[in-house]
Amino acid sequence: MQSNAVGWFEVPVTNMNRAIKFYETVLNIKLDRNQMGPLDMAWFPMIDESYGSAGSLVCHPGLQKPSAEGVVIYFTARSGDVNNELLRVEGAGGKVLQPKTKISDEYGFMALLIDSEGNRVALHSKG
Repeated sequence: MQSNAVGWFEVPVTNMNRAIKFYETVLNIKLDRNQMGPLDMAWFPMIDESYGSAGSLVCHPGLQKPSAEGVVIYFTARSGDVNNELLRVEGAGGKVLQPKTKISDEYGFMALLIDSEGNRVALHSKG
C-alpha cells in the first residue's frame, strides 16, 4: 500500500493550555486532549484512511522542547487561503515570519510562523 512519507507528527509544547488555544484559534479546529502517564497530548482532528497525516501537541518536561530551528510541519489551511489563518496568528500569541508566498501554480501557497510555544511551523493552501 502506498502512503505519504509522514505517518504522524508531534509538536513539542511547554504550556499545553496556551498551545491548544493557539492551534484551535489559528486553525479553527478542536483538539482532543489526552493524558498518557507523564505525557500530555492534544491530538489534531484525524480522519482514518484519508490523505495527510495525523499528529499531536505533546508536553513532556525534559523529553522534548519547542524550537524555531528544527523540522517544519506544514498545516493545511482549512479555509483554502493561508491569509485567513494568518490573520489569527498574532492574536493567538504567535508571529508571522513569512507572509503568503506562492510556491508554484501546481503546489499553491505557503506561509511561515512562530507558534505560541516558539516552534516554527508553516501553513499551506492551494489558493
